[in-house]
Amino acid sequence: MRVKICGITRREDAELAVELGAWAIGLIFHDPSPRKADLQTAAAIGAAFKRQVEVTGVFVNRELGEVAELADACSLTMLQLHGDEGPVYCDEIRRRTGLKIMKAARVRDAASLQALSAFRHVDYHLIDAHHPDLFGGTGATFDWELLRGRRSHVPIVLSGGLTPENVAEAIRVTQPLAVDTASGTEASPGVKDPAKLTAFFRAAEQASVAA
Repeated sequence: MRVKICGITRREDAELAVELGAWAIGLIFHDPSPRKADLQTAAAIGAAFKRQVEVTGVFVNRELGEVAELADACSLTMLQLHGDEGPVYCDEIRRRTGLKIMKAARVRDAASLQALSAFRHVDYHLIDAHHPDLFGGTGATFDWELLRGRRSHVPIVLSGGLTPENVAEAIRVTQPLAVDTASGTEASPGVKDPAKLTAFFRAAEQASVAA
C-alpha cells in the first residue's frame, strides 16, 4: 500500500516519512492552511528527496504561471490540485511542467464523486471529505461505501481523516492505490508525531497484506 504524508513543513518530518517508506510527501502552497510550507524549507526538501519520493505540491486555485514557478523552485515531481481547477487547467499545467497530476475532490455524495469522471487524463484522483469552506486537512472522514459505485479507471488516493486507528478499515472498504494522511499523524498542525506516523505505516502495511 502506497502512503502519502501530506502537510510537511519540516525537513525532519520529510526524512522520517521517507525512511518509513512513503510513496509521496505533500508540501502545501495555500496561504490559509495551517500547514502551509515555507518556500525556503520546501525548496530544500524538494531538492533533498525528489529522487526518493514523489514531492507533491498542493495548490488551490492558483494561477498557472505561479504553479509552474513553484514547481521548478521546489523540485516538485507531482502536482495536487485541490480547488476548482477544471480538466483544461489540468491538461495545461501538465503541458507546462511535465509533472504528474493528482486532482482532488471533496466528496459528500455520489454526484460529487461522479464529477471527478471528467478528469480522465490525470494520473490520480484524490478523494477527500467535503467541507463547505476548507480545502482539505479537516480531519473528517466521509462515507467510504460511496466508492463502491465508482466507474473511473483513474487510480484512487484515499484521504480525509485517516489515522492509524481507521486506515486499515478504509483500505479494506475502498481498495485504493494509496492512502493520504495529514492531521491524523500530527502532534500539532504541520508538525508530525513520530509515533503516529510509524503506527500509520504499520497499519497500512498490515491491511495491504491482509487484502
